[in-house]
Amino acid sequence: MKNNILINKTIDELLKEYPFLEETFEENLIDMSDKTVSLGEALNKINEFDLEDRALTKEQISTLIENYVDQMSEILGLKENIIEKLTLLPGTDKSGNKENFEKLEILKGEILCIVGPTGSGKSRLLADIEWTAQGDTPTKRHILINDENVDTSHRLSSGNKMVAQLSQNMNFIMDLSVYEFLELHAASRMVEDKEEIINRIIENANNLAGEKFTLDTPVTSLSGGQSRALMISDTAILSSSPIVLIDEIENAGIDRKKALELLVGEEKIVLMATHDPLLALMGNKRIVINNGGIKNVIETSDDEKEIFLELEEMDKKIQDLRKDLRYGKKLKI
Repeated sequence: MKNNILINKTIDELLKEYPFLEETFEENLIDMSDKTVSLGEALNKINEFDLEDRALTKEQISTLIENYVDQMSEILGLKENIIEKLTLLPGTDKSGNKENFEKLEILKGEILCIVGPTGSGKSRLLADIEWTAQGDTPTKRHILINDENVDTSHRLSSGNKMVAQLSQNMNFIMDLSVYEFLELHAASRMVEDKEEIINRIIENANNLAGEKFTLDTPVTSLSGGQSRALMISDTAILSSSPIVLIDEIENAGIDRKKALELLVGEEKIVLMATHDPLLALMGNKRIVINNGGIKNVIETSDDEKEIFLELEEMDKKIQDLRKDLRYGKKLKI
């Protein structure tokens, strides 16, 4: 963050954008009685005797405030993670053989599916991406972000919000309503249009879930499918994480195709381990894992795109039948 950006903002603007600054202003001699003045003007008004008493200069106070905003923004996930591209460089399989590709790039708004037998190493690949591996995991893979290595201090930082992972089993233990849960997340992100965001999340979540729920529903009473729908919608719309990792969404009891379309529509990079042919054919390419390593990267062919359209029709029929069963209707041919 550049110092002059903060200096030129008014006290009122800074407190609205960064409410945590109020106590810092008080501790560092910033007069908040007139919130229409800029931070630079407020700094100039500080009494020189007070500065001498605190052994501080105006420049030091300005730098302290700037550093504090940077630190808190990282912790709270307020810094925008601008990621255009994730690049995967090869490592080795369990036998020490080099993986069968040279470089794999995934752009924002793209889906990359990961397929392979159970135990083949799909989850290990997701873990390497989550930790932005730099040759320091069992597979020796390297992950680049925007064509650059990721700094070690950033990887281990508690404020690292680059990756969101959605696992197969998601259970809430908090004694909150859906509204309170979303309000808490929105408050931590300091969004201005909180109610609009919350309503958008619940609307999209109900569009994914098999059975609808309300903002008053306790999160502990949500079914597995409802919990997953809520978290996918929340991750897509409110989370600052630009990379989303999903482990087997097909068993979640939700409309998985709509879930992926929602995430991609919010320009997330989506990597998904799956056994579902419909999902595997949604992206332009897929990774094949075996013996802990990437054995192939397959471009979706024109024939496979035709198969995808057929699977989509079949899936729609199955989803309609499931809905009829849920609501006690008799099934018809």
